[in-house]
Amino acid sequence: MAKKNIFYAQSGGVTAVINASACGVIETARQHKNELGKVYAGRNGILGALKEELIDTSKESSKAVQALYHTPGGAFGSCRYKLKSLEQNQREYERLIAVFAAHNIGYFFYNGGNDSQDTAYKVSQIGEKLGYPITCIGIPKTMDNDLPVTDNCPGFGSVAKYAAISIQEASFDVRSMCTSTQVFILEVMGRHAGWVAAASGLAAQTEAEGPHIILFPEITFNKEKFLKQVADCVKKYDFCAIVASEGIKDHTGEFVATIAGSVDAFGHKQLGGTAATLATIVKDNLGYKIHFAIADYLQRAARHVVSKTDLEQAYAAGQKAVEFAVKGMNNIMTTIIRKPGKRYSWKIGSTPLNTVANVEKFMPRDFITKNGFHITNKARTYLLPLIQGEAPPPYKNGLPDYVTLKNILVPKKLKKFDL
Repeated sequence: MAKKNIFYAQSGGVTAVINASACGVIETARQHKNELGKVYAGRNGILGALKEELIDTSKESSKAVQALYHTPGGAFGSCRYKLKSLEQNQREYERLIAVFAAHNIGYFFYNGGNDSQDTAYKVSQIGEKLGYPITCIGIPKTMDNDLPVTDNCPGFGSVAKYAAISIQEASFDVRSMCTSTQVFILEVMGRHAGWVAAASGLAAQTEAEGPHIILFPEITFNKEKFLKQVADCVKKYDFCAIVASEGIKDHTGEFVATIAGSVDAFGHKQLGGTAATLATIVKDNLGYKIHFAIADYLQRAARHVVSKTDLEQAYAAGQKAVEFAVKGMNNIMTTIIRKPGKRYSWKIGSTPLNTVANVEKFMPRDFITKNGFHITNKARTYLLPLIQGEAPPPYKNGLPDYVTLKNILVPKKLKKFDL
């Protein structure tokens, strides 16, 4: 019987280390060539399967695959496409099975966050229902760190490091210029969970250092309390550095800044302008000169300041997905387990896909100070190990030397499928 091939795909917002997971999958699969066939990567996530656009990674050299370890972005393209239930759209699932069967695919690895693990879970169910055996394993990835069960998520440690460094450096700048600029706001990602904003708090070794104020989605935004905190900070330190999650909400439950009527491909409200809204509030009520910045894609693309811990965990999550599949494990997501002890250490474990699909993990209340504007020592103990270590990419002509793969598509065998 011919060895079964692997379908691997990247989904959702990419990170500085998602390609390290891809590297782990491809290199480990090549080490198991007696048990496994080729690794086909989906062009633009699950859409690659539906459109039968499969990239043959066997056409890539070992050197190119190895270079994925230090290259940001999604090497094969990502997407935000959510499969409906089997009852709602059976033709999509029948199409997936047809593509898998046509290309002898027996393994499905989906590298993504909450919605992506939901897709992985749905795919794991179709083999039994439609009579096609498929081993399905999710590989965690989300800079938001909001996947449950796993201690932390690959992609988060590097964003955490970026956020902490960015506000640390900006605070030095603003403190130097406080005779003219008194308030600086950095807006970071975090729709419902404030993990990235929380990580910025690591930069404040003392109360005088920024960030002085952190705004979390888990804490209701109160304009009066916020303005008092800003004014007190400027009075005490001559400046105020603020980090705000994009998803902070007021007492009505509405986002402070929402792009009216706009939603992303997963149906989530599209956010934007939180920092600008806060800047207006401060300017109009306190009169301070203010600057703000939106980290946006920069925070998740910053491979040059990646956390070594995060990088190693991302690779291991992909590596173990293959090893677990070879052992016969199915319908699981790889997880990161924090080992007990004063010295930080970790290992890769697993959890059933239905425990993580469409489930979000929020900041515990005891990670946030009583006044709701900063992180506690308990949060520091959790966060600090995740940003440890430096792993800069190789440089050429003063710039990072990243790889672009050939991404050669496998010849199609089926008719065109309209989404």
